[in-house]
Amino acid sequence: MEVALERINEDYLFEVTNSNGHKVLLDNKSKTSGEVKGVSPMELLLMGVAGCSAIDIVAILNKQKINPRVLKMEVKGHRHEGQVPALFYQIDILIYLEGDFSAEKAKRAAQLSYEKYCSVSKTLEPTAKINHKVILNGSEV
Repeated sequence: MEVALERINEDYLFEVTNSNGHKVLLDNKSKTSGEVKGVSPMELLLMGVAGCSAIDIVAILNKQKINPRVLKMEVKGHRHEGQVPALFYQIDILIYLEGDFSAEKAKRAAQLSYEKYCSVSKTLEPTAKINHKVILNGSEV
């Protein structure tokens, strides 16, 4: 796995490209002047947690011949502000699923992702407590 980073302006804007040519813009969210034109590296980390787990959950459910109609997530990272580095100490995730399948299957798919399969959350686990809740068809399970 490889990525390449290139600075694309005289400020803090960078373009990161993976080996398939897909691009992401990174910027300094805490800069004091100018427009922020990309995501911060720490936001990208939270996006990685969401994306990794979403892929896991869909794959786990698909193996059971279940394809959720909706999968959305809200991810909130809590950091040690004022410290350098300002690490995440807690990440809270709300997983919204819709479809015709049991609450047990939804809950188990999320649990397997965070406890076993999601490489991103397992990488962060030594420094951040990762909490997740599953909402299936509007009800917490």
